[in-house]
Amino acid sequence: MKNNPLTSVLLGVLTVSALASVVLCGMFNHNVRQKNSFQHDASVMINNRNVMSALVNDTLEYSKKNPDIDPILESLRLKPGKSAPAATSKPATK
Repeated sequence: MKNNPLTSVLLGVLTVSALASVVLCGMFNHNVRQKNSFQHDASVMINNRNVMSALVNDTLEYSKKNPDIDPILESLRLKPGKSAPAATSKPATK
């Protein structure tokens, strides 16, 4: 039986195709794991932001009943400070 060159070429193409499939499958699995990790990190950050917003809102509500906490809130820029009365400007005279 003769060795057909077409058979050898097709076998080589099949081997390259199988190796490429394995490499692409590995890359896909790696990317899916990385996406899931990023998604988890994002959900943790969103949860932390929601908790902090709730804490700030509760603190601002508490400051309505107990204004002793206002200096702390003003230093954190969560509440506007008590501004000084606006100075009246006099027009320049000649």
